[in-house]
Amino acid sequence: MFSLPELWTGLFFPLLKICMFISMGVFVGNLIEALNWTRFMAMFATPLVRAGRLKDISGASFSMAFFSGVSANTMLAEAYEQKRLTRKELVLSNLFNSLPTYFLHLPTTFFIIAPLIKAAALPYLFLTISSAVLRTIVVIFIGRFILPAKEDQCVVCELPANEKLNMKKVLQKVKTRFSKRFKKIMVFTVPIYTLFYVLQHTGFFAMTERFMSEHVGILSFLPPQAISIVVLQLAAEFSAGLAAAGSLLDSGALGIKEVVLALITGNILSSPMRAVRHQLPYYAGIFNPALAMRLIVYNQSLRAGSLIVVGVGYYFWG
Repeated sequence: MFSLPELWTGLFFPLLKICMFISMGVFVGNLIEALNWTRFMAMFATPLVRAGRLKDISGASFSMAFFSGVSANTMLAEAYEQKRLTRKELVLSNLFNSLPTYFLHLPTTFFIIAPLIKAAALPYLFLTISSAVLRTIVVIFIGRFILPAKEDQCVVCELPANEKLNMKKVLQKVKTRFSKRFKKIMVFTVPIYTLFYVLQHTGFFAMTERFMSEHVGILSFLPPQAISIVVLQLAAEFSAGLAAAGSLLDSGALGIKEVVLALITGNILSSPMRAVRHQLPYYAGIFNPALAMRLIVYNQSLRAGSLIVVGVGYYFWG
């Protein structure tokens, strides 16, 4: 069915390049994370904290979230238990950390996305960054109107002392994270990319297009191939949808805009379940289970809303 030259140029060589770039990217991204590259962001937290009428501990947690989400949430939980934060302030502070949490994983995320969806990576990342910024603006706006004014805050004073880097420990952390993340990505990337290469060349999507034209519902703004990306993100993980998107983009079955919209849609629909699977266990260990679930619901609702806003904007004006 497929000649060896076709398989090499259409499947094996693209997969080889993808695996090489992902391995390099995951390593570099994890190294950046392990080096605590964002501690200096503390200086930028103060004006945002003042604008949102949040407390100094909220700004310190915001800065901490650039390199450790667990540490940031632990700071908030301890402050809440010590009555230094009210329930409203805790919720808003947790939502406020959405932007640094996004940037925490951005280096690794970029180097995974870029080799898979290539030209579609920049508009996709621009939209997700825009949604994170939008969430921060919304939280500041809400805090401005529902929280009382605060005195001048000293955000940096709430941060722990800057420790001297131990390169041996840093490299060990990078090695552990690299091994775990790279294996997980490859488990999805290689088979999914191969599957979609085969499906594209066996007429599967032509048949699906005829079927979907009669049975499509709420996702009618997406072509059938794009819907399959959404389904994979729901059924598997984000990397599975990326692998499918990369294969369809490389084959010319989908354009950049369709791929970006499919990934945004899949992101919105799959996030709640991923949050319950991955966030709830460690959230419940930091906050009490009821509060942890409430924070996750607030986070996911705001996240979905912001992605819908930027996604709709990209659909009409992108």
